[in-house]
Amino acid sequence: MSQHGQVLPAGEWRPISGAPENRGAHTAADHALSADTRRLIADGVPANTRRAYARQWSAFTAWCAGHGRLALPATAATLAEYTAALCAAGQAPASIEQALAAVRTMHRLSGHPGQPSTEAARLALRAHKRRRAEGGGRGQREAPPITIDALRAMVAACDLATTRGRRDRLLLVLGLALMGRRSELVALLRDDVREVADGLEVTIRTSKTDKDSAGETIAIPRGSHPLTDPVTAWRDWLHVLDQAGQDGGRLLRRVNRHGGVGPSLGADAVNVIVRDLAVRAGVPAAETVTAHSLRAGGATVAYAAGVPVAVIAKHGRWAPASPVVLRYIRAVDRWRDNAMRNVGL
Repeated sequence: MSQHGQVLPAGEWRPISGAPENRGAHTAADHALSADTRRLIADGVPANTRRAYARQWSAFTAWCAGHGRLALPATAATLAEYTAALCAAGQAPASIEQALAAVRTMHRLSGHPGQPSTEAARLALRAHKRRRAEGGGRGQREAPPITIDALRAMVAACDLATTRGRRDRLLLVLGLALMGRRSELVALLRDDVREVADGLEVTIRTSKTDKDSAGETIAIPRGSHPLTDPVTAWRDWLHVLDQAGQDGGRLLRRVNRHGGVGPSLGADAVNVIVRDLAVRAGVPAAETVTAHSLRAGGATVAYAAGVPVAVIAKHGRWAPASPVVLRYIRAVDRWRDNAMRNVGL
């Protein structure tokens, strides 16, 4: 039996006596959301995205209030003027793109049937990009990829006789071999990694492109170099966790100045650790290295080794046609398939 009807033996549906066939107009109750439901909806958006959009929306509403404009719903003219203000302030194009996305997302989540057109705003942004390029400004900043030689130098800079050194080695090796995002690395549980005959199997429970958190298991083969072999790095860190009585919970943890193992490592700390090791190892442009350099490095060295693009995208949990992967590939191809190679200059 359904809420307002019953199914007869022949399969025919008939309304229950007294149940309205036409329920009429919606009431306020039909549009109400409980606090728990609102929290679930909010949690459906990745935490990093929520924070970034909240920051951008706060800046937009403050600007609107200061200029006598309505933030919600906003007009196309308001969005164009706001974009022009961000351009005049010298903001990076990527930040302005994020601001536009945040405003449109807030309109959609607020239930407004129409969203402000971004055509004029994007034309202003296009002019801003061109002026920056003509004026010698940099385009979108990208973390330099970590090569295998750089990875080995960074691992060599770790003091493997210490708790911190063993943790940092595993962080570096997993970051590159998994092509891992910071959020994925710090979310790993001890039980998410297991040793098999050919290497390690790592379960990524959720990721940026796994909207429904179906999860995926990534295979990482054994390494050929003792410093960067994923299995050795994992075994050494597992021994540390066992000695500290940490038989569950997060895999990568904080280490205090006395070598004690603490709670989960934060995503921001990953950037600090990776950059510090790059500086200590003398990696070129070390001051620009970030945790993303490990992810970019994994894709770059895999493509240079002849791995197909589709395999790289799947391993790194990128969308199949991700423009990010194509940028890494072009960086390799500009040297491998160079028109001036071997011309005798």
